Amino acid sequence: MADEQQPMQTGDAGNAATGDPQPMETPHEKLGLTENVQKMITAEKEAAEKPIKQKVELQSLPTRAYLDQTVVPILLQGLSTLAKERPPNPIEYLAAYLLKNKSKFEEQ
Repeated sequence: MADEQQPMQTGDAGNAATGDPQPMETPHEKLGLTENVQKMITAEKEAAEKPIKQKVELQSLPTRAYLDQTVVPILLQGLSTLAKERPPNPIEYLAAYLLKNKSKFEEQ
């Protein structure tokens, strides 16, 4: 009986000793993390699909609501910075600010 239990235990150690990786015996699976990883992958796939739905919703918004949700936040921040800095070329400064910081506001 002890021999039956031992092969299961030595099988794990034996594979590790021979260097044969077993994906089923990773520390992640022992902790149940593979299920969490799968859930995260599924959530990321769903999140990747949501912007398509969001774009459709944005297209159906009235003009003011569309602008308020898309460009007004970054424009207000850019104009505030522009007013503080007062550069000699304000249009180029604002354009550069918008391009530099657009990734911060696209997620919102």
